[in-house]
Amino acid sequence: MIFAAGLGTRFKPWTDSHPKALAVVNNKSLLQRNIEYLQQYNITNVVVNVHHFAEQIIDAVNDNKGWGSHVIISDESNEVLETGGGLLKAQSLLQNDEPFITLNADILTDLSISNLLSFHKSNDALISFGITNRKSTRNFLFDEHNRLYGWENNVTGEQKISIAKNNLRPMAYSCVAIFEPTVFELIPQRGKFSLTETYLSLAADHVIMGYEHSGDRFIDVGKPESVEVAEGMFI
Repeated sequence: MIFAAGLGTRFKPWTDSHPKALAVVNNKSLLQRNIEYLQQYNITNVVVNVHHFAEQIIDAVNDNKGWGSHVIISDESNEVLETGGGLLKAQSLLQNDEPFITLNADILTDLSISNLLSFHKSNDALISFGITNRKSTRNFLFDEHNRLYGWENNVTGEQKISIAKNNLRPMAYSCVAIFEPTVFELIPQRGKFSLTETYLSLAADHVIMGYEHSGDRFIDVGKPESVEVAEGMFI
């Protein structure tokens, strides 16, 4: 699933008349690049959630025949639900016996999904997601084995600890995650909520792991000035 429903407020003025997922990096939209990224790992069944200028994304998918993938739209036109709520709304489209992956449309990376999946299975995790040691305003907190224990806001100093433990290591979230399908039975939140809330509410009783891939290419194309940097990284 590719999360493409956000308002993209950091990406104005483009998002005054377009969805951020259709912002262009070297002649390809962010959405196209992420669909093609998944194709590298033979992932061709993709759910895309839409809200902000939803019709533009739907038209782009249809006009380009999904860029070679089978794309299903999860329509959030009536209310943007954030990542957690968006995932829950798409449950019927994602339900399967196999793990599934989510990523944010405005993230570009060459994180190896094959390696992430192997890590996920070897740790018998409910959820595993990419992390790096880059600077970030917010971090997840992990023990020495990269199991999730908490979260902190580096600007406000706020912390949310799921399990009390000393010497936790702060790492930045890469927005690429693998879930076991049983997660839908466990998510306590409803309505509009972030996956961060879900991770923290489940971490005490379930194994949630961070897969470190520091050194891989990674960029959050969250602001217009990020495009030039992204174009230097992803041809």
